[in-house]
Amino acid sequence: MRLSSPIYLMLLLVACGGGDEEQSSSSSSSSWGDASSSAASSDPAPEATASEPIEGDTLVRVGDLVITVDDFKVAAARKMPSSGDALSLDEKKEVLDQLVSDRLLYLKGLALGVDQDPKVQKVVVNTLLRDIVYADVRNTDFPEADLRSYYNTHREDFIIQAKVQIRRILISEKEDGAGQAEAQRLHGQVSAEPGRFREIAAKFSEGDFKRRGGDMGFIPRSGKPGIDQALVDKAFTMEPEQISEVFKTEEGWNIVMVAKKRDRHERTFQQVRGAVLRKLKNDRMTTLLESYVADLKNQTSVAVDEAKLESLEIEAVRRPGGRDSLGPMLAPPGGRGGLPQLTPPGLGQK
Repeated sequence: MRLSSPIYLMLLLVACGGGDEEQSSSSSSSSWGDASSSAASSDPAPEATASEPIEGDTLVRVGDLVITVDDFKVAAARKMPSSGDALSLDEKKEVLDQLVSDRLLYLKGLALGVDQDPKVQKVVVNTLLRDIVYADVRNTDFPEADLRSYYNTHREDFIIQAKVQIRRILISEKEDGAGQAEAQRLHGQVSAEPGRFREIAAKFSEGDFKRRGGDMGFIPRSGKPGIDQALVDKAFTMEPEQISEVFKTEEGWNIVMVAKKRDRHERTFQQVRGAVLRKLKNDRMTTLLESYVADLKNQTSVAVDEAKLESLEIEAVRRPGGRDSLGPMLAPPGGRGGLPQLTPPGLGQK
């Protein structure tokens, strides 16, 4: 399988910062003659080899990589001729020089081990998912009747739930009871001047939301990970701009203010058709991913040191109200911040 442009680009970006001693062998400003001689004399790491023969007529060999006529045509098509309708010989040489430089940088990046960088590995994984695992998933695979059937069966999933925007002041419990007294003092201030709630929360509140002036965001009745359900239950009994009495939870003494409320809202099929399609596509891609990884596990030895794993003590790091990560390498199919959509100049297309 040929590496696609995003992988090349990430390796090139990391390799460019590899150190001054590499610059002479990877400079993209070399003349036509320099680029050709560099291609012939480059000394990449032994492991930096082409995994498969590349179809098409070979135009240049760069170590164990080749630049085909098709690669060149794709890159050259992006360059505008300075005069006339076709590229001059010098302009074609400029294009090819850039392609040679890119391959040299790529090979040098592998030799320096930049493929071990987690960011590079994530690009490789995401590109594999896009180009191989999910390559045959199309919108047209999901007929309108299937979309409507799913919507009718899961209508509740597409309803906009009622939510409240909660602001909170939290004072932790103190051994001498000073925590409750401090909370009562602050309650008097915000009751007298509700418009200063965020200011007072930012100054005196404790916990994860202090820097946001106590703003915990909009939360549905079912709650949100990382937020005490008691706060949510309390907020849903209140009206907008209302300030609660001081009450105690496991975290300490609380004062809650409901900034805004949003009512429950049902949406028609046409309003959520795109969301239904994304859901069915994501389900399909999840199934494909699980099957693909299962096959890889069957083909590859995976040895886990169970004793060492059990002995590790890991404290989970959570963002306020955040969700658990899927890990450093995999993102949910079609999720936000998904696959890189990069088309750097001078690199061949898949």
